[in-house]
Amino acid sequence: MTELHNTVLSGDQEEKLGFVHENYEGLVPKLASDDDVREALEKAFDYRGDLTITLKDGRKIEGYIFDRRGKGTDIADYSVRMMPKDSTEKLSIGYKEIAALAFTGRDTAAGKSFAAWVKKYNEKKAAGEKNIGIDPEALD
Repeated sequence: MTELHNTVLSGDQEEKLGFVHENYEGLVPKLASDDDVREALEKAFDYRGDLTITLKDGRKIEGYIFDRRGKGTDIADYSVRMMPKDSTEKLSIGYKEIAALAFTGRDTAAGKSFAAWVKKYNEKKAAGEKNIGIDPEALD
């Protein structure tokens, strides 16, 4: 295994290690056009927290989007797959069925990257700490 404590990274090298996730928490994107829907659902797919989808029939579903499917140019051919917050069921929701989308849960990946992890590790190692591990943060 490569010794991370000997690694000195330039800004460019850190960028190559992974991207920093944007923080969309609290975002309620405008879904005025098909392109708006596509863009919002791309962000939703990368989001590592729960979202609330309001369907055109008025139902609201809160949960985690784990997949998206579709091909072609017609938005009617696209769907997202979601695990509702309080269920083990997996739903498939067509893009055309979505009236509103809200990023309501905490995004556990916001502002983080592998480069940030390496930096933390290197700082602990440089401070002389032994048996270092970077423990995950508590989700709540």
